[in-house]
Order: sequence, then C-alpha cells, then structure tokens
Amino acid sequence: MEFVIKISQFLLSLSLLIVLHELGHFVPAKLFKTKVEKFYLFFDVKFSLFKKKIGETVYGIGWLPLGGYVKIAGMIDESMDKEQMAQPPKPWEFRSKPAWQRLIIMLGGVTVNFILAYVIFVFVSFTYGDKDYPIDSLKDGYGIENPLLQELGLKTGDKILEVNGESVEAHSDVIRNIITAEEFTIERDGSKLSIDLPEDFLGQLSSRKRAALFNLRVPFMVAEVEDTLQNKGVDLKQGDILLSVNNKEIRYFDQLETSLKPYSNQTVEATFLRGNDKITRELKISSDGKMGIYPAYSEKRFEELGYFDVTRKEYTFLESFGGGVDKFKEEVTGYFDQLRVIFTPSTGAYKGLGGFKAIFDVFPEVWSWEAFWRLTAFLSIMLAVLNLLPIPALDGGHVMFLLYEMVSGRKPSEKFLEKAQIIGFFILIALVLFANGNDIFKAITQ
Repeated sequence: MEFVIKISQFLLSLSLLIVLHELGHFVPAKLFKTKVEKFYLFFDVKFSLFKKKIGETVYGIGWLPLGGYVKIAGMIDESMDKEQMAQPPKPWEFRSKPAWQRLIIMLGGVTVNFILAYVIFVFVSFTYGDKDYPIDSLKDGYGIENPLLQELGLKTGDKILEVNGESVEAHSDVIRNIITAEEFTIERDGSKLSIDLPEDFLGQLSSRKRAALFNLRVPFMVAEVEDTLQNKGVDLKQGDILLSVNNKEIRYFDQLETSLKPYSNQTVEATFLRGNDKITRELKISSDGKMGIYPAYSEKRFEELGYFDVTRKEYTFLESFGGGVDKFKEEVTGYFDQLRVIFTPSTGAYKGLGGFKAIFDVFPEVWSWEAFWRLTAFLSIMLAVLNLLPIPALDGGHVMFLLYEMVSGRKPSEKFLEKAQIIGFFILIALVLFANGNDIFKAITQ
C-alpha cells in the first residue's frame, strides 16, 4: 500500500509539472501563430497510450514516463525532422518567426515552472503556515545515529550552535546549511567544540546507506503491543510513554537499546506515563533486548511534555504572498548551491546525483497534501533550473543560440544546430544514465 501511495504522488506531481511546462511553450507558440504539431505527456516511442487530434495539434499520452514535449513546426528539436527542415520555411513555422518571439516561446516552459513554484509556496503559506523547532528548546541536543557523522566526531546529545561560523536559531537552519557546511560548532557537556567536515563530506554521505543526519530526540511512545510476541496481553495503551526500566530513567528513544540490553531474557518493571498518571507494568525482554512494542509519534504530546518547542507562523491571505517570496528565494538559492557542489568534483557530491528513483524516494509513504505540494514546488524549481542549463537539446541551449543571434545579428546555420542538437542529446542521455545508474548502484550496495 505504501508503494501505491508513493507512486501515485510521484506520477501526479511529475504529470502536473510536465503538462504545465509544455503548456508554457504551447501558449506563446499559439499566440505568435506558430504551428504546434504535437503536445505529449510522456514520450510516445513507437506508440501512444492515447492520442487525439484537435485542430492542427495531436494531443497524447506516451508510454515512457521520462518527460514530455511539444513538437513545434520548423524547429530543430529532439524529433530531428530533417524532411520538414529541408523544405522552404513556411510563415507558420518556428524558424520563420522573429528572434524575440522564438526566445519567448523557448523561455515559456521554465517561466511557468518558476511561477508555479511561487504560486504553490503562496498556497502552502496560507494553508499550512510555517513550523520550526528552536535550537534552544532542544535541551539535550540531537540524536546522532548517522555513522558518518559519528566517525567525524559528533555524538548524541551534541547541541549545534553554529554552521560555518554562523549562529543557527532553528532546526531548519541546520538542515538547510548541510549542503555548504564545512564546520560545525557544537556544545558538549558545557564546552564548545569545533567539528571540521572533509571536503568530500557530501560524497562520503552519498556513498553510505541512507540515514538521518540530525534527529529530534523524543521519548518511546507506545503505538501497539505486538500480539505475537512476549508481552501479548500487557495492559498498555497507545500514547503511553516509557519513563524508566527498573527505576533507571529512559528519557529518550535513543537510550532504549543500550538500556534494555542488560536485561535480555529477563522480566523488568517499566514505568509509563499515561495522561498525567504514572503506571507500572512488568515486561519481558527478548533475547535480543527488545520489548516487542511498536513505537508511535505525537509532536503535540512531545511538545506538551517539554521535549522541544514548536514555533508556528500563520499567514493572512495578503501575508502569504510575502511568505511565498521567502520560500521561493530560499529554495532557488538552495538548489543553485546544490548544483555548485555537484559540479565541483572535489566535493564528491556528484555521487549523490539521483534519477527517477531518487525523486520517487522523497515522497512520503502516507498521503500528505502538504508534503506533496512542497515537493512539487521544489521539483518545479529543479525542472526550471535544469532546463536553463546551456546544453543543446534543453531549453537553455536553444536560448543560448537565440541570444547569440540577437547580439550578433547572425543566425547559426541549420546544419550547425542539427549537430549541436545531436551532441546535446547524447550529453543528456549520458546524464540520465549516470543519475539513474547511481540509483541502481545504491540499491545494490546499500
């Protein structure tokens, strides 16, 4: 069921982005009376799942979900329609239009993607507001379970004070700055320490099994008692919170494993908090130090008990436009930071470059409209920025040649554009194979 939910969110988001991106090309092409021969969601290699001709345009859905396209008459694109290009230019063809019109047509897709991301961020601000966790409220620091962070010297209980010498005020500041982090300043047992990160930190991180970086420390809360294991029938209810075992305090979930291990194959006296009352239950600990109880999570309850504070900001309708601007700027800046480190070989960040599986994995296993819209906005920015790269076959490649034409007054020859398109196509294929190859490699080795 989790797979169905994830794949549904993935395909819905991808389809929405592709259709609107291509619509960004389609609308100005029509406004400038340019013939659009095809408008496709996904690629129709050899055959289509659906197609219907309306007017001069065939609308359809292909079977290969690697993107989509509009085929504009008289344009050298991935279709490489040499027969059409060999004919004299027609007034309704792309190549017959003034350079400024062609430029607007080519920039239409990325423009729509940027606008879409901003509109989503406005909607998210107004509907869901903002939520964060002040660093000062994490009294006992973070839970550090990531093996790489542990190897670099970080420990559970460390409080993050600064990243690259800049003070952090909230949990989001820590997560957002991971991409460019070179140094952490932490507090441990009342003393300040500096943790230096290696230049290839992101590369090392990408090569390891996926694990959270900085965990908010929470208690063990009961979800349900496994009825096939040793504590079947014990009177515990969902929401009960473990306080101690044999009078030894267990404040956080991350303390549970080491606390229970000495009691393997024994019966212990466990104290739980139920509402405002303390209750005691006898529990059997298995040979591998487990209770056989599924954990639950309740942010509201943990906040009430003082494990952390949650700051919430709500926006009026008018305020949400400013909130959308802030989120948009933050995501665009962050994505350019990602590209910068990816194209810096010494960081090793290219090892983390992922394809469709990596995008699929970021969607949650439970349906969340808030997560869906936030991820869709980010993917819209990603699609826009990648399409602006000056690679022939991408929108950015076409824009590059159009700007050259507008500045120099000379149009590149169609023969040159055809060769550039082929080169760009092979570059894209190489990037797609590399990114999706990374996904396969990680799936095999991690």
